[in-house]
Amino acid sequence: MPQSRQSAGAPETRRSGGAPEGSGGGRRRVLGARRAPRRILADTLVRARRHGWFLGVLAVGAALRVLAMLGYRPVLWFPDSYTYIVTVFHPRPDLVRPAGYSAFLRLLEPFHSFAVVAAAQHLLGLATGVLVYVAARRAIPWWSGRRAVSRRAATGRAGSRRAGAGRPVPPWAAALAAAPVLLDAYQVELEHLLVSDTLFTFLLVTAVVLALGGRRRAVAIGLLLAAATLTRTVGQPLIVVVAVWFVLDGRLRRAAVMLAAALIPLAAYGAWFHGTYQRTGLVGANGAFLYARTMSFADCARMDPPADLRVLCDPRPPGRRPPSQEYLWAADSPLVELPGITFTKANDDLAARFATLAIRSQPLDYAASVLSELGRTFVWGRPVYPDQEIYGYYEFPAASPPPPGRWAAQLGVDLGRRYERGPIGTEVAEPYAGWMRAYQDAARLPGTVVLVILLAPPVAGAVRVLRRRRAADGAVQVLRRGRSAGSAAGPLPPGGGPRRLPPWALPWSVAVVLLVVPPAVAEFDYRYVLPAVPLACLAAAVCARSDQP
Repeated sequence: MPQSRQSAGAPETRRSGGAPEGSGGGRRRVLGARRAPRRILADTLVRARRHGWFLGVLAVGAALRVLAMLGYRPVLWFPDSYTYIVTVFHPRPDLVRPAGYSAFLRLLEPFHSFAVVAAAQHLLGLATGVLVYVAARRAIPWWSGRRAVSRRAATGRAGSRRAGAGRPVPPWAAALAAAPVLLDAYQVELEHLLVSDTLFTFLLVTAVVLALGGRRRAVAIGLLLAAATLTRTVGQPLIVVVAVWFVLDGRLRRAAVMLAAALIPLAAYGAWFHGTYQRTGLVGANGAFLYARTMSFADCARMDPPADLRVLCDPRPPGRRPPSQEYLWAADSPLVELPGITFTKANDDLAARFATLAIRSQPLDYAASVLSELGRTFVWGRPVYPDQEIYGYYEFPAASPPPPGRWAAQLGVDLGRRYERGPIGTEVAEPYAGWMRAYQDAARLPGTVVLVILLAPPVAGAVRVLRRRRAADGAVQVLRRGRSAGSAAGPLPPGGGPRRLPPWALPWSVAVVLLVVPPAVAEFDYRYVLPAVPLACLAAAVCARSDQP
C-alpha cells in the first residue's frame, strides 16, 4: 500500500472539514482585530463624555477664532507691532520692548504670512484654555504628602482621604475656569493682534501649571519664566513669586534650580543688551515709564526738585493732565522735548531720578494714584481709557484700520511688506467681521466678576481653615474629657505642624502681581488684565474642591 502523506506519529493538522486545527484561535484574532477600532471608538466616546463640558467650550472657542480669521484678514495691527517687525529683520535689543516676541515672529517668518502668525496665536490661546482645564482637574490637595501621593500613584492604590486622595475638581467647574480665556471676545481679539500678550500668557500659564505638578521640572519652569520675561518685562517679579512659593513650600533645591535656569538666559540677554547700548538691564525705558506714571500726581512745588530735574515738571495741575502714556509719546511732553531720543541713558536716568523724588515726596499721592489705576480693573463697564485711539485697537473694527498715526513706523511698514512678501493691512470681510463685532458687544468678562474670582480663593480658604481648627479643637476637648473620666486614650493630636501652601496660592499670587505691577510702574491698560484672568480662574477652580480646607 502506498505510504500516507502524514506519518502515523505526527499530529493531525486538518479536521474532516479540511480546516487546520487551531483555526479557532486565528478566527478569534481576526475578530479581535476587527473589533479593536470599535473598542477604541467606544473608549474615545466614554472619555469625550467625561469631558463633555470642556469639549463643548473648546469647540465654541475654536469656532470664534475661525470667524476672527475669516473676518479680519490676515491680522490686526497695533502700534507696537511695527517695532517687533523691525527687530525681526534687524536683530538687536530694543530699548522699550524685549526681543522675545520678535524671536517668535522670526520662527514663523519662512511662511511669509501674517495669517500663519494669527493662527499660531489662536492655537496658543486654545492651548492656554486646555492647560487651565487640565491643571484644575488634576490638582492635588495641599495637605497631602508628596511621597504618599507618589507611592499611591506607583502602586495604583487610591489611598484614604486623610492621606490626601481628594476628589478632583468637577468637569463642569474646570470647564468654567477655562471658559474666559476661550470665550471672552476681547481675548480672541487680543490673539488676533500682532502683540506679545498671547505668547506671554501661554508661557506663564505653562510655567505655573508645571510648578503645581509634583514632578521635578524646575529647569523647564525657569526657562519658561525667562522666555516670558523676554517677551514682556513684567515677568521679572513673577520669577521671584514662583521662587518664594517653592521656598515656602519647603522645596529649596527646586527653587535654586529654577532660579538658575531662569537667570542664565536673562543674563545672556542682558550681556547682549549691554554690548549694544553699554547699559545694564533688559530694556532702557524703566525710568521713563516710571516718570510717566508719577506725572499723574507729581507736584514740583511740593517736591522742590533740583535745577536739572525741573525741566521735567508740568505746570498744569494733576487733574488737568493727560493720561500717563502721553508723557512718553506726545511731542509736547517735557521728557520728549529733551535733547536726543526719549530713551537715551541720560534721559532715562533723569526721568528715574524725578520719579523717585516724586514718590519719596508724595508717597500717599502715589499710593492713591496706583489704587485709582488698579480700580479700573474691577469696574463693571468698559469706559474708554487711556484714550479713544488705544481703546479702539482692542475692538473688532468695522472698517480697515488706517496706517500708523502718531507712531511714525514707516520702517516697520516696509519690513512688514517684506515679511508678508506683499501688501500689509487688514481686510474686513463681512458677514464674519459683523458677527464678531456683535459677539464682542455681548461676550466679555466684566471687571467686577474678575474681582469676585480673585477674592474667592482667600476667603474660601480662610473659612475652611477656621472650620478645621474648630473641628480639631472639638476633637481635643473630647479626648481630654475621656482622659479625665479615666478612659484610655491615645496622645493628643499635634497642634498644627508645618503645612504646605495651598495649590491655589501660586496662580492667585501671579495673577495679583500681573494686575498690580502695570498700574504701579506704568499705567492701567485693558490688555494687561487679560493675562491674569486664566490664572485667577485656575486659582478659584482649585480652591473650589469640596475637600479643600
